Amino acid sequence: MKIHITEVGPRDGLQNEKENFSIAQKKSLILKLMDAGAKHIEPGSFVSPVWVPQMQGSGKLYQKLQQSSASDKVRLTCLVPNLRGLQDAMKYGVKDIAVFAACSESFSKKNINCSIEESFQRFEQVVSEAKKNKIKVRGYLSTVFGCPYEGKVSEAVVLKNAKRMRDLGVYEISFGDTIGVANPKQVSRLGTKILKEIPKPKVAMHFHDTRGMALANICASIDLGISKFDASVGGLGGCPYAEGASGNVATEDVVNMLHEMGHKTDLDLTKLQKIAKGLEKSLGRSLPSKLAKIKL
Repeated sequence: MKIHITEVGPRDGLQNEKENFSIAQKKSLILKLMDAGAKHIEPGSFVSPVWVPQMQGSGKLYQKLQQSSASDKVRLTCLVPNLRGLQDAMKYGVKDIAVFAACSESFSKKNINCSIEESFQRFEQVVSEAKKNKIKVRGYLSTVFGCPYEGKVSEAVVLKNAKRMRDLGVYEISFGDTIGVANPKQVSRLGTKILKEIPKPKVAMHFHDTRGMALANICASIDLGISKFDASVGGLGGCPYAEGASGNVATEDVVNMLHEMGHKTDLDLTKLQKIAKGLEKSLGRSLPSKLAKIKL
């Protein structure tokens, strides 16, 4: 099976790192990811620098990336939280955005300071304006498998929000295990229900590796025929609202498993491993990545 990976390290990963990367450092990282074969990358987000200082300068970064010939073959998706974020993104010529909602009221209020209902009201405005300007929209649903405040999350709520996101007209929905508590049996059960409501080509899975089950959860998703996954080079990131939650599963670890299992990706494992090793040096610490610590 051909597996498609969205590289979220430059956004979802770096926004949770204590060290702020400069625009030049981010550009260098993203160009290396492009060289490694990444076809879909999250370079940044148009959120308030007061709340997420790590994402400051995302517009300038996007413009610099557009100057690279390699960007013609890569989808660059920037996250926007509201209409103001979309307007800021449009100033820099962004043509692909992402909106995000939670499946837990407590997490929604902690993360984006509004209820789930209020978040969807915002997104209706954002998606409507985006479509008018021929901007594509990806959707994120977080806390799909568990919430740091409420524990178990109702599958009925997940499916309701997924259908609502689908009806907004997003081209893809990324279902997030935000705190890394999912298990393969749960993924199989909920994934089967999701696929009854959302066309398979529009389903992506976003696993964190807090409890070391992300790769197993990816395998469970593949067994359902799902072929799209988010991953973060080096395993960068985490969740600031969930104590102990590690970052997304490392891109190179996913690619290594997939290639060993006979699946195909567009990514060069050796180059990814080199990028992860370089990130460890830049950050001055070890990252969750397994492949960053071994020789191929």
